[in-house]
Amino acid sequence: MSIASMNFKPRALIVGGSLGGLFAAVSLRAIGWDVEVYERSPHALDSRGGGIVLQPEVLSVFDAARVDYPPRLGVLSRDRIYLNRDDEITSRAPMPQTQTSWNTLYNTMRRHLPDGVVHAGETLARFEQDGLGVTAYFESGLVAKGDLLIGADGARSTVRMQLLSWAEPVYAGYVAWRGLAPESALSQEVAGKLDDSFAFQQGADHMLLQYLVPGEDESLLPGRRRRNWVWYRKVAEGAELAATLTDRDGVRRTHALPPGSVSDTAVRGLKAAADLLAPSLRAVVEATAQPFVQAMLDLQVRKMVFGRVILVGDAAFVPRPHTAGSTAKAAANALALATALRQATLSNIDAALSRWQAFELLNGTRMSNWGMEIGDRIMGISRAGGAPSDTRLTAAGPRPGMY
Repeated sequence: MSIASMNFKPRALIVGGSLGGLFAAVSLRAIGWDVEVYERSPHALDSRGGGIVLQPEVLSVFDAARVDYPPRLGVLSRDRIYLNRDDEITSRAPMPQTQTSWNTLYNTMRRHLPDGVVHAGETLARFEQDGLGVTAYFESGLVAKGDLLIGADGARSTVRMQLLSWAEPVYAGYVAWRGLAPESALSQEVAGKLDDSFAFQQGADHMLLQYLVPGEDESLLPGRRRRNWVWYRKVAEGAELAATLTDRDGVRRTHALPPGSVSDTAVRGLKAAADLLAPSLRAVVEATAQPFVQAMLDLQVRKMVFGRVILVGDAAFVPRPHTAGSTAKAAANALALATALRQATLSNIDAALSRWQAFELLNGTRMSNWGMEIGDRIMGISRAGGAPSDTRLTAAGPRPGMY
C-alpha cells in the first residue's frame, strides 16, 4: 500500500523558499505529502532574481503538480545574434526559445500553494534524525518534525554544511553582473537593433548577453516587458573580488549582492566600464536602475541522500549559468523525487531515495562539469592539469537554451 492511499500524510520539511524549495513543495503535495517550507528571508522573494531560459523540466513540474499557468509563460526569442563593439551584427542564426523570469516562476508557484505553507524569517540552526524521522530546530525557537528534510537552500546551504562541512563552493575566477532594464526606457533605435533576439557580445575577458523577459507584473505586452542582461567579467580572487562583493553598507557578502545592495560607486564603475560594449548593449546596462552581481561558483557533492535528509538544486550542484540549467535541474530533482516517492511506503522510503539519488548524482555531475567547460572556454581560463575538477565527466552535448 502506498503512502498516498493511507489515512495519514507523511511530512516533508523543506529548508529554502526559493525556486528549488517551491518545486519540491508543489511536487510532493501533488503525491499526497504534507509540506512545510522554511525561508530565512523575512521578506517576500518575488522581486529577486533575473531572467531564466524556460526549459521543459519546469513545465513538467507544473503539469504534474497541476500548477495553473498561462499558455505563454515567457517571451519568445527567434534568432541568436552576435554584435561587435561597433554595434554591427556579425552573426545571425535562427534558434527559437522562450525566456521567462525568476519572479514569474516564483509567483506562479506561490499562488498555487495554500497560505501557511511557506514560513518566512525562519533560519535553520540544526537538525537531528533518528529512526522516526527528522527534527529541525530554527533560530526563532521553532521546532518542526517530519519524515523527510529537504535542503533546498542554495549554494551556501546550511543543511549541506551540517552534513558535509568541507563541501564549500569554489570561486571560478569571474563574476556575472546582471540586471533588468524596462523595455520602455530604451530608444526605438535600440529596440530595432535588438528586436526579439537573444543577443551576445564576446570580448577578450568578458561576454554579455541579453534577451526579453516578462515585465515585473508578469506582462508579456510590448513596452511593458524587460530586457534581462548578464555580463560575465573576470575578477581576481582576493582584494578585487572582496571589493566587488562589498555592499552599499560596507558589508562583505559571501558570493552575491542582490538588487538594491550594490553601492552607488560600484554602479557608476560598472556603467563606465560599459564603454567596452556595443552601443545597443551599453544602453541596456545604462537603463538598469539596480544591477546586481554574483560570483561564479563550482560545487559538486558525491552524495545527496543522508538518511532522511537530502540535498536538491544548488545545495548539491551549482552549474554555471552558461548551461541555462540551474532552474531546470532543481525542477528535475523535485519531479524525480515525487516520482520515486509516489508508490513508497514508510518502510521503503529509504530505498526510493537511494534510487532517486543514483540518477540525480550522475545528472548533476554531468551538468556542472559541462558548465565548467563552457565557462572556462568563454572566459579564456585554463586550469592546472587542464580541468577545473578531478571528478569531471564528459557531458552528452549541448542542448537548446544553453548560453
